[in-house]
Amino acid sequence: MCGITGVLYFEDREPSESMLKNMTDIIHHRGPNDVGFWTENRIGLGFKRLSIIDLGEGHQPLSNEDDSVWIVFNGEIYNYKELRAMLLDRGHKFKTNSDTEVIVHLYEEFGEECVKYMRGMFGFVIWDRNKKELFGARDHFGIKPFYYHYSGRQFLFGSEIKSLLAAEGMNRSIHQDSLLNYLTFQYVPEPNTMFDGVQKLPPAHYVKVSFNGQMSIHRYWDPMFDPVDRPFDEYVEQIRHTLRDSVKHHLVSDVERGCFLSSGIDSTAIATMIKEIEPLRTFSVGFEGANNETIIARQTAAAIGTMHYDKMISEKDFFSTLPKAVWHQDEPVADPSAIALYHVAGLASEHVTVVLSGEGADELFGGYRIYREPQALRPLQALPVPLQRVIHRMAQALPGGFPGRGYMLRGTTPLEERFLGNAKIYTEDMKSEILRMDREALRQYKNPFQIAGDYYNKTIGQDPVTRMQYIDMNLWMPGDILMKADKMTMAHSLELRVPFLDKEVFEIARRIPAKYRIANGTTKYIFRKAMEGIIPDFILNRPKLGFPVPLRDWMKGNSGLAILEQIKASGIEDYIQISAVENMLAKHRAGQGDYARRIWTIYIFALWYVAYMKEDIQLAVSLR
Repeated sequence: MCGITGVLYFEDREPSESMLKNMTDIIHHRGPNDVGFWTENRIGLGFKRLSIIDLGEGHQPLSNEDDSVWIVFNGEIYNYKELRAMLLDRGHKFKTNSDTEVIVHLYEEFGEECVKYMRGMFGFVIWDRNKKELFGARDHFGIKPFYYHYSGRQFLFGSEIKSLLAAEGMNRSIHQDSLLNYLTFQYVPEPNTMFDGVQKLPPAHYVKVSFNGQMSIHRYWDPMFDPVDRPFDEYVEQIRHTLRDSVKHHLVSDVERGCFLSSGIDSTAIATMIKEIEPLRTFSVGFEGANNETIIARQTAAAIGTMHYDKMISEKDFFSTLPKAVWHQDEPVADPSAIALYHVAGLASEHVTVVLSGEGADELFGGYRIYREPQALRPLQALPVPLQRVIHRMAQALPGGFPGRGYMLRGTTPLEERFLGNAKIYTEDMKSEILRMDREALRQYKNPFQIAGDYYNKTIGQDPVTRMQYIDMNLWMPGDILMKADKMTMAHSLELRVPFLDKEVFEIARRIPAKYRIANGTTKYIFRKAMEGIIPDFILNRPKLGFPVPLRDWMKGNSGLAILEQIKASGIEDYIQISAVENMLAKHRAGQGDYARRIWTIYIFALWYVAYMKEDIQLAVSLR
């Protein structure tokens, strides 16, 4: 796990090493063990290393035998030993034992098709001196980040946006459409970022940039579900076998490994399978109250026999780390669990360098409660469309708290118009009340339903649960789940690995019919059955909690007042109606509704605005 950055100029000019140093220094947390640069006319590559594999020889930038191909690489290739053996058979010569060099020779052998052979997580850039072409790629699921800035004079890239902002001549301004979409999704959906002029290379895509500035982006893989009705027990055995194989591959490293452990089935499954192979350290955090995950995690650790560490996060701890966590995020992600993840990563980094976790299981196997909604709404959805419209109009006329009103509204609304993924904070009507923005902008931008519509159009004819999972695979998972997982762990120089998000595991998951995923009144039904006899029984059917942050209660106390004062002082009044935030907080504190997540979304934007629009990004190296 590392940090990469660099530049390709479209004119004869050699990048300065001082600029590359600024771009790499600012991501020191991603690679405290080593630093490297390589430049020639027009091209400059920078690298920060967190040593995981081939500790002595994995220095980057790295080249092939004749220095015609150069690479900087962030991530891990779990099947690199098999690939290396294949490449040796084809006559390639290696000077290191690193997975990085395997990518170089894969590229020599297969060109842009090299990405299809890799099993792992990656963001890398290759400079082909013979072709005078830059080739960059991001892994299948978007586990590793890849940001870029493309203009008429240069192509900048990096593992974090702050590297790009540290380059010469980069301006900082807010991308208006991204702000509008952030307020709904609680993150900025790809390929945009909150910064005007900075984009994300989407998951499973590669980019090519020529010497004269021509850029093209291509998708090389699609996480499309294609259910096949095969025997239930056959899928159960395949899940067990493939997940065990993935866990084994994800343990490849030359440093200490551990595992996050919550109160749920996903992390417990990973921890249990690791424990079958080697001794294990596990880590969890929690909050005071009824949903304190550390209690169950401690019981689970005792049952499977791990060396367990946990930590209680106080209200003071939570809020005191917010500015630093938001700085590490690069762009606002208003998921409160990101801060809990920041704390558990800090705890784990005191003991290990690599940690495995359970991200991705819900998207692959149907683990979110919202996936049960199509089944619940079936009686209304089965009615003739004209009758549904009548019921919808009747429900709209009912008062807000009328029993059954929400059910009737959702049951008579097409899936494409009600589901955007696992977060929907502000509706379009709410945005018009909270924003200080030209109303025409709200009518003209590519809104959340249009963004989701691009993915819905690819799944026409599939069942509703499968369509919902595909939406989450392309929006929620890379935008929220994997974004916070990468940034909050790398903030502590900790490498996070996610065995569920392995292309071999997905090949099994994509074939499982919806009737096996959502069944018997529960989610992830087939996965739960596959884990019977493997993980402790008391975990098998526990409901999903995530990191249950008690924001609702905290905002009713002094923290709510402090949040409001920080929002007022942040300087976001050109974008946000502060009076609307004051009104929401007053209602929340008076018990007239739950406005915690809406206020939190504005608050995270305010903290991000202070960190990236008001502070000097060049000073951030010394400040953090």
